[in-house]
Amino acid sequence: MNKPDLSVQPDLSVQLGPLRFKNPVLTASGTFGYGKEFASLMDPNLLGGIVVKGISLKPMAGNPPPRIVETPCGMLNAIGLANVGLETFLSEKMPWLQKLNTCVIVNIYGHTLDEYSAVAAGLKGVSGIGALEVNISCPNVEKGGMAFGTDPVVAARVTERVLQETDKPVIVKLSPNVTDIRAIAGAVEQAGAHALSLINTLTGMSIDIERRTPKLANGSGGLSGPAIRPVALHLVHQVVKAVNIPVIGMGGILEARDALEFLIAGAQAVQVGTASFSNPRSSLHILEGIEQFLRDRDINSVKEIIGSLKS
Repeated sequence: MNKPDLSVQPDLSVQLGPLRFKNPVLTASGTFGYGKEFASLMDPNLLGGIVVKGISLKPMAGNPPPRIVETPCGMLNAIGLANVGLETFLSEKMPWLQKLNTCVIVNIYGHTLDEYSAVAAGLKGVSGIGALEVNISCPNVEKGGMAFGTDPVVAARVTERVLQETDKPVIVKLSPNVTDIRAIAGAVEQAGAHALSLINTLTGMSIDIERRTPKLANGSGGLSGPAIRPVALHLVHQVVKAVNIPVIGMGGILEARDALEFLIAGAQAVQVGTASFSNPRSSLHILEGIEQFLRDRDINSVKEIIGSLKS
């Protein structure tokens, strides 16, 4: 049996519409801070890209503690999208991000359509931003708190409003807490989104049986980690078949073989989230594992495995 040629460097680059990544491994929003927090532990320039913590128009303090609870094979969080706000992000976070040699994606959110528009407009023309990722899992205060991402019409309107105000490619991040995620995906595709990312967290709850109170001060939170991976993989596979724009997969990716499942299912790239809490270098280890997988099988390009699932 011939040994793999270790001198051959597999091509890890991927193209997602107007976006080109040096490799398919990115970090997920809310799990990697603004990037600088991890710089002493790993080199973010080695990754395909980083997605920064969600940015809102004004600073947000988030929910009261406790707001993180460990669960079997994962965790619940109710951070409440705490962030420094648009103005401070531009003045204090962007100068460092602009020095990176990787794609910087800024996750944005709002509680009204006007807030989404204002954040997108505030980031227009700013150098060093490769794309916007639009979080539509937020409560729409104009609709009684219903999340933007649960209604195809409203999800499309958010997408359209952001596109009107930005000069960046737009990735829409989908919520799994819907009846049919394909309807939402199709609506934002028709609205002009350049790519999709999924899944955001699943809604969950944990109870302290001695106190008989929720373990999270908020009552419920978002479930992430390996426990949700089979659900995430299924939904990614469904959306890949339903749309013609690129998909970024995420949800419980802990090691290279997990990421490879998403790529084989048709995701063009992946985001690593909760794994970074237990191992800050997990995204790099996953990238190294994907490269080793290709080398071991004499596969010249990661593109050869993307969407290669046999039915």
